[in-house]
Order: sequence, then C-alpha cells, then structure tokens
Amino acid sequence: MTVLSVDRLRVELVRNRTPITPVDDVSLSLDRGEILGIAGESGSGKSLTLKALSGLLPVPSSVSGAFCADLDGRGVAPYRPADVRGHGISFVFQEPMTALNPTMRVVDQIALHARVVGGLGKPSARATALDLMSDVGIPDPRRRGRMWPHELSGGLRQRVMIGVALSSNPKILLCDEPTTALDGSTQDQILALLLRLRDERQLSIIFVTHDLAVLRSLCDRVAVMYAGRLAEHGPTTPVFETPRHPYTALLLRSTPPMTPVNGPLPAIAGQPPDPGAMPEGCRFAPRCDWANEPCRSTEHTLVGGVHITSCIRSDELEHEGSTTRLGVEQT
Repeated sequence: MTVLSVDRLRVELVRNRTPITPVDDVSLSLDRGEILGIAGESGSGKSLTLKALSGLLPVPSSVSGAFCADLDGRGVAPYRPADVRGHGISFVFQEPMTALNPTMRVVDQIALHARVVGGLGKPSARATALDLMSDVGIPDPRRRGRMWPHELSGGLRQRVMIGVALSSNPKILLCDEPTTALDGSTQDQILALLLRLRDERQLSIIFVTHDLAVLRSLCDRVAVMYAGRLAEHGPTTPVFETPRHPYTALLLRSTPPMTPVNGPLPAIAGQPPDPGAMPEGCRFAPRCDWANEPCRSTEHTLVGGVHITSCIRSDELEHEGSTTRLGVEQT
C-alpha cells in the first residue's frame, strides 16, 4: 500500500543571483513498511530531495511537483511539505550534535517535541520521552535523560535524534545519512534499530547514504541519483547484481571490497556537472566511456518496468556484458 508518492519533483535555488536546478524531474513512491535507499555522489541531490519532501529547503527556493501521502489511514492525498513536517513525516539529521539543542537536557528535547506536536501535557510528554528513550535502546533513560547532548556518545545522540523524530508518531521517517559519522559497530546498532522500529511501527523510511553496503543490507528498493536526476531505480538485489546504468556500475566498482586489494581503488573519472551548467543529453555522458553521440544529444527519460534506468544503451550494454567489463563482480 502506497504511503508516499512524489511526481516530477523540481527544486530551484538561487546561487550568486543565478537560479539553478539541483533536483530535476524526480519521481518516487514509498510503500507502507518499506525502506527506500537513495545513493549517489555528493551534490547529486539526495539530501535536497529529502528536504523538499519535508519543507526544509533554504530560502529563497521554489519547489514544484505533485506530493501525495497517506498519513491518517484514509488513503493517499495531496499535501504541502511544510504542513506535514512533524505531523506524519519526521526527519533524522546526519549530525545530531548540530541538530540537538545544546542548552537543553535530552529528555526535555524529546518531551518538548511531544508537547508541541503531539499536544501532550508536561507530565505525559516527559513520560513519553522516557519511554521513547528506552524504545530506541538508550540504557538507564532516567539518568541519561538528565544529560546534555555533549555528554553523550555519537551513537546515543543519534538515538536521541531518532527519539525526537518518533515523538510525533510519524508514518514516514526521512533519514539523511544518519550513520555517516559513526563507527562500524555503532552504525550496525543504529541500522538494526531502524529495522526493528520499521517492523514494530510499520514505519516507511527513506534512507540517504553514500555507503552502498548499508543500502544493500537495509533497503527494499534503491534509487541512484546523478546530477539531480534519477539514473536508476529498482529492487535492491537487481540494482546491485545487474545494474542497468554505467554510473551505478561504476559506483559499485569503486566501493571498497571486504578483502584487501593491491593498489588504489578504481575511481570514477571527472567531476559531476555544475548545477548551473548541466550538459545536454545524458548528464553522465561526459564521464562515461560508453557514451556515444545520441547519449550526448538526446534528452533521456526513465525506461523499464520494475527495474528502470535512464541509460538509452542499457539493453545493448547488458547484452555486451558491460557490467563485467566495468569491473563489477557478480554475486
């Protein structure tokens, strides 16, 4: 059952008095209890997409597209992003130390959100905050609830941030690289927590990260973004095992393997385009060894069924075994 549908999202910002379009023509959907991952290099538009869905874009900016969600169980209906932030859709930020208020004890921050958004009285809000701290795996919540954010470890701060997000009982959780600054062990704990919360609360989650291994272990579907557009989108296993876009294949190739390798890791040549000077045709063509003249001149759209791609040569490259030639190991 669909809980979120976004059609032809477009974000326009102003940089040095010049309008730019860092997110262009992005369409996504999210089912109840599903985890959708979004991957791509820095500047691909991943975080801006999440912020557009929740009305957190900087000013001045403009957003266009159709936004629909089922946040009350009555069916999918149009919504305005700023109206649902904290009321059905919650946000988990990348760095809790900058997202949490350093002048408030952590239990009070969760309780304040429960009071403002949930309409609870002060005693009920505090009890809810302590229950949430326990639910997200914070040991001894009464003692730790009296601490300031700087007194907690990075993992505990991220759990507090998740507790704040859950205090409004959301249906959709938007996670913007919430495990990037954590060590491997703590990262695994946060991922396990999100999976448990998804199952227990039937949460729907959009998870943005650079870490492809995290996406593979966590997500039901994966969307790969490049230069503000979707390059590929489909179920996790097909995207990872048989990528249909050269950019996805190269991202997988440049991921560090589990076993040591001799020499430097492969890298994608070149740099992503400037949002103010996007190339014609396929935006990845200037960095793609497989690009031909139609790739550089033809406006591309997503094609395919369940596993879709914007590469117009995807069938040809798949037939020629491009995935192997690009160095992606099959599993």
